[in-house]
Amino acid sequence: MKSLDNKVVVITGAASGIGRALALNMARQGARLALSDVDVTGLQETAELVLKETGQEVRVDKLDVRDRAAWKAYADAVADDLGAVNVLVNNAGVALHGDFTDITDEQFDFVIDVDFWGVVNGTRAFLPHLIASGDGHVVNISSLFGLMAVPGQTAYNAAKFGVRGFTEALRQEMVVNDHPVSVTCVHPGGIQTAIARNAATADEQDQAEFAQFFDRHLARTSADSAAATIVKGVLGDRARVLVGLDAKVLDLLVRVTGSGYQWVVSRATARTNQLMRR
Repeated sequence: MKSLDNKVVVITGAASGIGRALALNMARQGARLALSDVDVTGLQETAELVLKETGQEVRVDKLDVRDRAAWKAYADAVADDLGAVNVLVNNAGVALHGDFTDITDEQFDFVIDVDFWGVVNGTRAFLPHLIASGDGHVVNISSLFGLMAVPGQTAYNAAKFGVRGFTEALRQEMVVNDHPVSVTCVHPGGIQTAIARNAATADEQDQAEFAQFFDRHLARTSADSAAATIVKGVLGDRARVLVGLDAKVLDLLVRVTGSGYQWVVSRATARTNQLMRR
C-alpha cells in the first residue's frame, strides 16, 4: 500500500489522542474513515473536526472492543456500508498504574481485555475483509512498554508484550500464506494524550501524582507527530514503528544490555518515586 487515497480505514479509540490524530492525518490523505470508541461525545468531536478540515463525513460507531459479537457485527456493517476495508488500526487502550500487590484482579483483567483481547478481537473480525480487499494492512498499537518492562505496569506490560508477539506472528503468517495483508506493530513512547490522566491506579492520590508526572516529564511527543510517524511507517510497510526519541533510545538500551536494563529501570523508578512524593 503506497497511498491512502480512497482506502477504507477503520480506527478504534478515535475519540481522542493518537486515534483522533490518525483520523485527521489519514483523512487529509484521502482515506475514507470508520471510527469507533466507547466515548461517543469525543468520537463525534473527532468526526466534526474531520468534516471541518477535509469536508469528509465519516462513519462513527460506539464499540466496546471487549465484545467479540459486537466486533463481528461491526466489521460486516462497515464492509457493507463502505464497500471494502483496507486498513484496521487497533488503537483503543487503557492504562493502569500500581504495584501488582496493590491492584485488583478486576483491574488487571480489564486492561488485558481492552489492550490485548481488543486487538485480537478486532483483527479476527476484520481480517477476512482485509484479505478480500487485495490490499490490506493491520496496524496494532503496542507501546514502548511492549519492548521493555517497568515497575508499576504489570498488567499494561503483559498486554502490550502480548500485542507485540501476536502482531509479529501474524505478519509472518500473512507472508507464509501469501495473503495480501501487511501487518505493523507500533511502539509509542510518551505521547501527549489523556491516557495517563484517565489511567486507573491503586488509589486516587497515586493517580493524580502519576498523571502529573507523566504529563510534565514523560509526554514528549505530540499526538499529531505520532500519527505522522505511524502513517509513514505503514506506507513504508514497516514491521515495527518506534514513535518518539524516548522509544528509540530505550529500545536501544534493551538491545544493548539485554536483561541488564531491568536494573537500570528499577533504580530510575525508585528515584522517580522519591521525586513524586516530594
